[in-house]
Amino acid sequence: MPEDARERIQKLLVTGDNRLKNGVEPEKVRASYERALELAREAGLEDVIGPLVEIRLADLERLAQGPPRSEPPGG
Repeated sequence: MPEDARERIQKLLVTGDNRLKNGVEPEKVRASYERALELAREAGLEDVIGPLVEIRLADLERLAQGPPRSEPPGG
């Protein structure tokens, strides 16, 4: 099971990454990442996979907020 779970988790992470790269709705990207995390928990791999998913979710949140606003010169 762990090898099968690892493969399924990897596919979900790649799916989420590809969805993000292709401009798919953020909800679908998030769903892929969250499902990968859920499978990792079930397989006892959360310690390994969790940080990878958390980084991706944080990046997704940051991207959803848009580009950072720059301050005008001298201000």
